[in-house]
Formats: sequence, structure tokens, C-alpha cells
Amino acid sequence: MPTIGDQHIVRSFDEELKRLHDALARMGGLTEQQLKGAIEALEHRDSDLATRIMNDDVRVDDCESFVNEQTVRLLALRAPVADDLRAVIATLKAAGDLERIADHAANAAKRSLVLNQMPPVAPMRSLVRMGRLVQALLAEVLDAYLTHDAEKALAVRSRDQEVDDLYSSLFREILTYMMEDPRTITAGTHLMFIAKNIERIGDHATNIAEMTYFLVTGRKLNDQRPKRDTSALEGAEQE
Repeated sequence: MPTIGDQHIVRSFDEELKRLHDALARMGGLTEQQLKGAIEALEHRDSDLATRIMNDDVRVDDCESFVNEQTVRLLALRAPVADDLRAVIATLKAAGDLERIADHAANAAKRSLVLNQMPPVAPMRSLVRMGRLVQALLAEVLDAYLTHDAEKALAVRSRDQEVDDLYSSLFREILTYMMEDPRTITAGTHLMFIAKNIERIGDHATNIAEMTYFLVTGRKLNDQRPKRDTSALEGAEQE
């Protein structure tokens, strides 16, 4: 039977786990804002917003640093096991994915500043549509993680193929656009880099989905994640 001291220790540990959970929730919210802002900056050619997204990236970095520090502290002082250990490790890994998502969003915003100095290009509409899809997937996977919803996480994972399909289609559209008018090559190149950033954000969202499944069930997904991005092969065919 636990003593009063034992109850105090357990209560304190639960509070520390909740603090870690809340820190990841804040980080997730900031990352969502970064991605949303980057896409809006692209769509509306808003250089002020793009600059703000670039500058705000440090806020996500600070959140990751806090999560890392708390994780190390919990592992060192509490030696968690079973479900608690999974929660700590999952939070650490999810924070890493969120930090990379914010980096990709900042990179997209940075390139939008260059695009804003050039005439608008038609493939931007498809790029924004792809961005909106990835933005929705990020929101869904964060909700799945924070509510421990394994089924919702699996649904997000399965939609990674939609991102790949859009990315491959967009790659072909941009390539055709540049071939038809060489004057658009510079803008098209920046669009390709931004599209790749957004596609990678989708991959990181899928990583969080897989980590959510592991957090909830204690099992890893053994099946290989299907990938349908054919842009690399198509690029090789053009050489």
C-alpha cells in the first residue's frame, strides 16, 4: 500500500508528465501557425508575413529546447517505464518532427520573398492547394497525438499518399511551365524547392502519426509506408 510520501512522488511525476504534454501542445500550436502563415504569405505575396514567419522560427526552437530539457530530467530522475516511458520518448520524437516542420515552413517563407520580386506564376495555385492539404493533416495528427487517438493517426498516415500524388503532379506542372517559357525557370526552381519543403512537412506529420500509434498501443507499425512520389524518376528521364 503506498505511503503518503509515495503518493506525493506519484502526483509530482504526473504533474511533470502533464507539463511535458502541455509543452508539446504549445509547440504544436506554434508550428501550425508557422505553416499557416507560410502558405498565406505564398498565396497573397505577403512579404511582411513571410518575414515574420522566418523570425518566429526561434519560438519553436525554444519550445523544442524546453521539451528536450524536461525529457532528459524525467529520464534521469524518474526512470520511467512502460506507458510513462513511451510517453516521454514519443514527446521527444514528436518535438523533433515539429521543429523540422517549422524549419521547412520558414524556408518556404524565405523563398516566397524572392518570388514576390517576380511576376506571379500559374503553378502557385497548385502549390497552395498542396499546402492546404498538408496544413489540414498537421492539424489532424496533432489532435490525434494530444487525444491519444490511434485510429485518427492511422487515417492521417494513409493520406500521405495524397500529398505524394499532388507533389508529383505539381512537379510535372512546374517542369512543363519552365520548358514552355524559359523566362520562368528561376521562379519555377524556387517553386520546386518550396514544394519539396511542403512534401517533407507531410512526411514529418506522418512520422508523428506513427509515433502516436506507438504511444497508444505500444506497437510499431511494421508495414512499409507507401510512397508514390515519382518526381525523382521523372527528373531522371529528363536528363
